[in-house]
Amino acid sequence: MKKPRFYNFSGNIFIRLMVGLIFLSEGIQKFMFPNAIGTGRFMKIGIPHPQFFGPFVGATEIICGSLLIIGLFTRLAAIPLLIVILTALCSTKFPIFVEHGLWAAAHEGRADFSMLMGLIFLLIYGAGKYSADSRLSKV
Repeated sequence: MKKPRFYNFSGNIFIRLMVGLIFLSEGIQKFMFPNAIGTGRFMKIGIPHPQFFGPFVGATEIICGSLLIIGLFTRLAAIPLLIVILTALCSTKFPIFVEHGLWAAAHEGRADFSMLMGLIFLLIYGAGKYSADSRLSKV
């Protein structure tokens, strides 16, 4: 089967690095600053079982963000991160939309929306030429 033209596109690495590094950083910070970013924040915004989900989401962001960076199991790693970012948008940006309107929510959610679009791109197009996925498919 012939691979689609975009499969060997080398520019995917920029999207992988942007999305992967941000999730890796956010996951690490959930452990470094649990009251502000991890368990404490989850408790504040009403996420159930924040003592479980704070570290769980942090670990998911670290593991899947690292997989995106190296381009290993890229499409698979994007799925849990899509769940994380959609939950973040629904739990933190939608209330801003309801209370303050579209432009306030658009301003506050710009980074989350960019991450969402990057993840959708990686889910559709994969890791690209310079990735572990590309190396594995040649074996």
